[in-house]
Amino acid sequence: MKSIQSSLTDWMQNSSLRERLDRAMQELLTDPFVQSALQRNPDINQESIEQGLVKLYEFRKESYHCETCPGLADCPNMMKGYRPELISQKGALDLHYHPCHLKREEDEKKQQQQLMRSLYVPKEILEASFDTLDRDQDRAEACRKALAFALHANPGENGEGLYLYGKFGVGKTHIMGAVMNALKSRRIGSMIVYTPDFFREMKQAIGDGSFQQKLDMVKSVQVLILDDIGAETISGWIRDDVLGAILQHRMLEKLPTLFTSNYDYEELEEHLAYSDRGGTEELKAKRIMERIKHFTAFVTVEGKNRRSR
Repeated sequence: MKSIQSSLTDWMQNSSLRERLDRAMQELLTDPFVQSALQRNPDINQESIEQGLVKLYEFRKESYHCETCPGLADCPNMMKGYRPELISQKGALDLHYHPCHLKREEDEKKQQQQLMRSLYVPKEILEASFDTLDRDQDRAEACRKALAFALHANPGENGEGLYLYGKFGVGKTHIMGAVMNALKSRRIGSMIVYTPDFFREMKQAIGDGSFQQKLDMVKSVQVLILDDIGAETISGWIRDDVLGAILQHRMLEKLPTLFTSNYDYEELEEHLAYSDRGGTEELKAKRIMERIKHFTAFVTVEGKNRRSR
């Protein structure tokens, strides 16, 4: 019985088969993905190419999969969510796989959700988009300003965000969901937290030792959305050491913060002035509000209560 190597030698000596292999190899080598990869590895020679044809075919196939990406859930690559990189190791072809931006975003989201329960957002909010958003006359101006923010936000260069004010159920959070998805298409990271749950969670984090990790994550995300601020039970510690610390860092780093609230600026300042030690602390509340006012555009969201349908 012939060995595999002997059989391969016989095949290669077959002129017809050799011609077909040569044509296939030339077609492969003229592929733009393959050419670009070979140019980045000038030490690869003809012998390396012939010995590494299988890897070259794999590289081309999976590169085109990435170019026409059907989404992470339907990724056809052997390693779902990973894209190939052609490299040379001592002149031999090899492939390394790196997570694509969709895989990195999913992993980061899972890590965030494992760390913070208050990041849970209803599915309908996560799926909101400006294409499907109900932009009736009452909400047209708010949708326009939200879309303008999503299209032009530049974290690190411009820290101005939005403050969506409106009564209960008018769709403020849905608008923020559309903002998040528009930012995602620009590969800008965002995070939305339901503020009352977030502040309760931060209190508990003191006991389990995760406080600083959670605080740092919220402080440093490119775009932060604090949903329903003012609905929480306020305390001096929450106001000064949590909210104040977050806003101060984001202001200095020019990272946009967006808010939704049933309170306008003046009503929120009154809410933040409450002291659990008795009385009010108007100066401390004013300091917080100055940061919010200076770095947000106030937007009124009108309309009927959509949750009462």
